[in-house]
Amino acid sequence: MSALQGFTHLAASPAFTGPLAVSAHDTGPGPVLRTVVIVALIGVPLTAWLLLRGYRNKG
Repeated sequence: MSALQGFTHLAASPAFTGPLAVSAHDTGPGPVLRTVVIVALIGVPLTAWLLLRGYRNKG
């Protein structure tokens, strides 16, 4: 079983794809804010992991 096969139910979920969907009558803040939010959701945990990894006890 591939590692990506476990996420197929998440990708098909309307709860996951709904906020990311762009429609013709979208009056929200737009794709720029959506991109910022997605990058922040990925970048904050990645940055925390990198910083905590550097402070790990090496001995």
